[in-house]
Amino acid sequence: MKKHQRMVEIEKLVNRRGVITVTEIVEMMKVSDMTIRRDLAELEEQGLITRIHGGARSNQQLKYREIPHEEKLYQHIAAKRQVASKAAKLIQDGETIFLGPGTSVEILAEEIQNEELRVITNCLPIFNELYKKSSDTFKVILLGGEMRDLTQAFVGEITNALLERMYYNKMFFSGNGIKDGQVMTSSFEEAFTQRLAIEKSSESYLLMDSSKIGKEDFTSICSLSDVTAVITDVSTDNAHEELEVYTQVIV
Repeated sequence: MKKHQRMVEIEKLVNRRGVITVTEIVEMMKVSDMTIRRDLAELEEQGLITRIHGGARSNQQLKYREIPHEEKLYQHIAAKRQVASKAAKLIQDGETIFLGPGTSVEILAEEIQNEELRVITNCLPIFNELYKKSSDTFKVILLGGEMRDLTQAFVGEITNALLERMYYNKMFFSGNGIKDGQVMTSSFEEAFTQRLAIEKSSESYLLMDSSKIGKEDFTSICSLSDVTAVITDVSTDNAHEELEVYTQVIV
C-alpha cells in the first residue's frame, strides 16, 4: 500500500473509531510502529486528526449532549443497584481492582464490603465514597490528571502514564450505551483511558443497566468481545439477549 493510500485509510480508521492506539493501527496496517507515528504526525499537521498519548483521536465533531454526573446518578437507580449488587459479589479479598467513572460504578463503590482490597480509580466521587472505608488493609488510590467536570473523572497523559504502570485483577466500568457490539461514551479522552485500564486487567466487567442497550453515543470505548462479561438488570423485553452474541451476560 502506498503512503498516500495508507494515510487515507488511517484517517478513516481514526474517524470511525474516535480514539485508536498506535498498536491497533500497526496490527491493522501491517507496517512498523515508527511508520504509523510518522503518518499520524503528518495527519495532525494537516489538521485531520489529533495525536494523543499512545495513539490518535478524531477531529470530527458530533453533537451529543452529555448528561452531568449529578443528573445521571438518580436515573434508573433501582436497576443500577441491581447491577452493582451483582458486581460486588465478583470482588474477592486481596485483589487489586480498577473502578472506572460512571454512576453505576459509583453505586458499586457503595456496595463493596471487602475488608482486604486495593482499589484504583480515576473518578473523584468513587474515590470519596471508598475513602470512607479505607484502612490498613483497604487501600484506595486516586489517579490524578486533568478532570472532566461532567463526569468528575481524571483523564489525559498523566492519568494514562500512571495507568500503564499498573496491573489489575479486575476492572469494573460503565458507558453511555451499547450499539452494534460497541460500548459507547461521549468523550474521546475518557474512552482512551478506560481502554488502557481494560488492557491492564485480567478480567473486565461492564456495568450497564438495560435502558442503555441499543443506545449510541459519540465514540467507542471498546468492543463487547473485549470484556469478560456484561452485568445488567433483568428487563421485560430481554434486551440483553443480543449481547450474548459478543460476550457473557450476567443478569
